[in-house]
Amino acid sequence: MSEDIDIDTDALAKRMDGALNALRTEFASLRTGRASASMLEPVMVEAYGSPTPINQCATINVPEPRMVLVNVWDKSLVNAVDKAIRNSGLGINPQMDGTILRLPIPELNEERRRELAKVAGQYAENARISVRNVRRDGMDQLKKAKADGMGEDDQKIWEDEIQELTDSAIKRVDDALENKQTEIMQV
Repeated sequence: MSEDIDIDTDALAKRMDGALNALRTEFASLRTGRASASMLEPVMVEAYGSPTPINQCATINVPEPRMVLVNVWDKSLVNAVDKAIRNSGLGINPQMDGTILRLPIPELNEERRRELAKVAGQYAENARISVRNVRRDGMDQLKKAKADGMGEDDQKIWEDEIQELTDSAIKRVDDALENKQTEIMQV
């Protein structure tokens, strides 16, 4: 390989891993019929004049498999937290009890499970697109390196390495999607 021209495959791999981590975060927000504190992570509360993550306004506990408790720290924010949860699209109706909001998690019907599986598929497709964009950036680096004097043999070796990274990342995205869809469809 050319010693003066080097493609940073570690940086490309790190960016691909970032896409996978973002996918896992999005998957955690999809509810599967079981209570989970992570399902409230994307919920933003209008607190003190700015959107604030719910976990910075309240403590979230899961005392039983079908119940989430949200203990709001500031009494003046209880209605804002309630409104944010109702408007989040999670399909949960909080029950107020002072500064505590009880979130009963209903059973998912078959239609809702299919909808959530489709949403998971969209999240996975976005992750695949991100991985392919990283691959394209790597290939652009190769084209620039070739213009700077990289030989064709070296270019082919780097292309194969970048493609290998891409294939591995896409396989991990597909595996994560399959696991999440299985979890969603499980009754």
